[in-house]
Amino acid sequence: MFLFWQQGYESTSLSQLKASLGGGISAPSFYAAFGSKEALFREAAQCYLDTFARVTECLWDEGMAPRAAIELALRQSASMQSEPGHPPGCMVALGCMSAPTAEHAAVAEPLTASRARTRSGFVHCVERGMVSGELRAGIDAYALAAVFDSFLSGVSIQARDGVAYAVFDAAITQILRVWDANRVLG
Repeated sequence: MFLFWQQGYESTSLSQLKASLGGGISAPSFYAAFGSKEALFREAAQCYLDTFARVTECLWDEGMAPRAAIELALRQSASMQSEPGHPPGCMVALGCMSAPTAEHAAVAEPLTASRARTRSGFVHCVERGMVSGELRAGIDAYALAAVFDSFLSGVSIQARDGVAYAVFDAAITQILRVWDANRVLG
């Protein structure tokens, strides 16, 4: 998983995959074990989705206040993306670069679907904020959600560039002011 996370689908060669598995696995043994590079990528992507990508599931937690859910998703994701022990950034966000050619676009579909779910989660929180009276009525939920989703995607690139979590933590405090600026006054 880490090799695909670091390099993407197209940039990861069969020889790199075999080397990362150790023991001098042959190409026939690799194909017997995994079926194909695409099948291994799909397994790696699913492993990521079942573990690291869960940091944004709080966006769907009806028991949390909408702003709190957004803040938790942003802070958990930024923390995960900048922690040691795995490649920096987010495999889901960077997955759009994993298979940029039309020939391999289908391989990254689970990552594309995960990005869409996170975007929908941000929209869901904004809509809940309007329904609960926390946010002013009539806000463009998709536009406000795009502020948070775009920020989160940008964290992936900056984490790759070595930006520390402390910077992201402070930036999250700043980006949440956009939510606060749309609160119901009173």
